[in-house]
Amino acid sequence: MKTRYKQEPTIEELAAMPESEIDYSDIPELGDAFWKNARVVEPDLTRPVTLRVKQSVLDAYKATGKGYQTRMNAVLESYARAVLKPGS
Repeated sequence: MKTRYKQEPTIEELAAMPESEIDYSDIPELGDAFWKNARVVEPDLTRPVTLRVKQSVLDAYKATGKGYQTRMNAVLESYARAVLKPGS
């Protein structure tokens, strides 16, 4: 899609741009059908807990970098869904 920018602006540049200068031409209009089928989706809320894990497990996740707690949660959630799957 053709844009009126010489080069894609960064997030910071977009944030600093007046609304009238932002090119929205590649974003389709959301018609009545979209809003008719739209629904509110509440995010899963996380709760802080104390959890004992082996040091080796913690070290392995921390070694993967920032977001290791989110990745640990994703693995636990995947396991919980598999265990709670109907028919299991």
